[in-house]
Amino acid sequence: MATTNGAQPEGSYFEQQRALLVSDIAASLENVLQNINKLNRSLEGVIAVGNEFGQVEGLWSQFENVMAKEPEIEGAKNAKEGAAEEGAAEEGAQR
Repeated sequence: MATTNGAQPEGSYFEQQRALLVSDIAASLENVLQNINKLNRSLEGVIAVGNEFGQVEGLWSQFENVMAKEPEIEGAKNAKEGAAEEGAAEEGAQR
């Protein structure tokens, strides 16, 4: 029975240490939760800023598409004009 009484204080010491560790873990988890919430707010802010550039990106894409089509159109016009000039030159040579 003496060992039982001797084990009791050790058990209570264990209980005390366990309670301290559990409270320390709870505080650490609370800190982690707060930091995750801060990170979430920061990410939402970054996404909001990114979304604001969506319209600008769309305009630049349209501009890029228009500029890419311009040389094709000018090239086709130049080819037609060149063919017309060659045809006129051949007519003049035949006369």
